[in-house]
Formats: sequence, structure tokens, C-alpha cells
Amino acid sequence: MPLLAVVYFSISGTTEKLAHAVAHGANGMAEVALCRIAGDDIVSGRFRNGRLLETIDRADAVAFGSPTYMGGPSAQFKAFADASSDRWSEQRWANKIAGGFTTGACASGDQLHTLTYFSILAAQHGMLWCGLDVPGGEDPGGRNRLGSQLGLATHLIDDALPQSDVSTAEYLGQRLARMAGRNG
Repeated sequence: MPLLAVVYFSISGTTEKLAHAVAHGANGMAEVALCRIAGDDIVSGRFRNGRLLETIDRADAVAFGSPTYMGGPSAQFKAFADASSDRWSEQRWANKIAGGFTTGACASGDQLHTLTYFSILAAQHGMLWCGLDVPGGEDPGGRNRLGSQLGLATHLIDDALPQSDVSTAEYLGQRLARMAGRNG
């Protein structure tokens, strides 16, 4: 069975809820490692969790997740990405399947920039990007509510994560697990 690493930072719990939904969607199709980036992982501004990086080394697929802050991923996620540069120089993550998810304060809160950041990070590593194949606004179950084909973009409505977005996260997990199974 392929291994899906779900690498994410969450401060309010919303991105963590999405990470768990991605993991739930892959359940039974892939082994899943939830890799939360914690504040303690960052020392003097540098990400220092070697075990998390080693988990990604072993993974067949990776889902990147972060809230969108000020038009991009959180500083904590960026510290993780910066720490991956040694792996980049060796292309250790080449040919792994990658996808992403993010949440923002507003429907048009620049979440697309965070997803673009994730896809560029994946491309630098030689990974194969896996977006959503659910046309926005066309799914009977309301998946891909904001219509982002690059990955899952969401925002809270009345301080709650819509169930359709949780369903989209589950679908992203299924899709990544399927793609990883084909890639292996």
C-alpha cells in the first residue's frame, strides 16, 4: 500500500480538520502519516524536525496544507519548505505525487497563491502535481465549492467549515492515494 504524508500547519484547528479529512479519504487505499508542523519544530527561525522530513522521504504521495496568511502559506510552513532544500538538491522527493489544501478568512482571500506556492514547491522537488478533477460549481454534493482546480481552497462560513469542503478534502485524499497507487 502506498504511503501518503499529510504535512500541515494549523493554528486555529481548521487546517488540521482538513488534514484529517484528507487522511480519512485515503483510508484503506494508502497508509497515512499525519505530519503536523509544530511551533517547537522551529528553532531560531529554522525548521528542525528531521523525522518529519524522513517520513516524506519514504512517502509515495504528499499533501501540503497551510492556512493562507497575508497572501501565502504560514511562516511555519515556509520554514518547513525552506528546510527541504537539502532534499531538493538531491531530488529525494522526485516523482512523488503531491497535492495541496488551504483555508483563508475570505472566499477570495488569496488562497490560490498558497496553492500555487505548494505546486511550485512540488515542481522544484520534481514531484508530480495532482489537482482536483471536480469542476467547481458542478458537483451535486457541492465539492470544490470555490472552484479551485489546483487544490482545495476553502474559508469559514459563520465560523464553521462547510461540510462540502470537508468532503472535498476527503476526495483529495482519495485522489492522491489512487495516483500514488498508479505511480508505484
